[in-house]
Amino acid sequence: MSDILQTAGLVTALATPSPATQDSLSVDQAIEIVRPIYNALTSASPADVRVQLESGTTKDWQNCASTNACDDREATIARWSARIAKVPDFRFEIRDVVTMGNRIVVRSEAQGTPVGEFLGVAQSGHAFRIMTIDVHEVQDGRVARTYHVEDWARAARQLRDQN
Repeated sequence: MSDILQTAGLVTALATPSPATQDSLSVDQAIEIVRPIYNALTSASPADVRVQLESGTTKDWQNCASTNACDDREATIARWSARIAKVPDFRFEIRDVVTMGNRIVVRSEAQGTPVGEFLGVAQSGHAFRIMTIDVHEVQDGRVARTYHVEDWARAARQLRDQN
């Protein structure tokens, strides 16, 4: 039940209008602004993760998995860097981009094949492919806050060959 309430809170937060600090961005502008985040997610080295996130986000960027659970940039760099060894072929494919004022919504697919235990699942040789939805808030041409939702339960089922 608390997961449902957290999700409802996140949806409410995302649906609440935010004062636009600029006119709506074009899709091309939006992609250029968020590209460093997706490059960081798929980087091959921790140094590249850092360079990409520092180039595309504000110093006080918050990366939020729910309304009340946000990581700062340093914590995100550490977590994403650790994932490189676990899923070295991790990649994202952007499927849709929508802009509204200073917000950019990205629907994408994440996929990869873990080379060891991942999500509590022993290495199986199976890959996962999941949908992700990210809402990025832009400030002065950089991402200041990101809300994200991924279907990691589906990924775990795919790794167990249950889906």
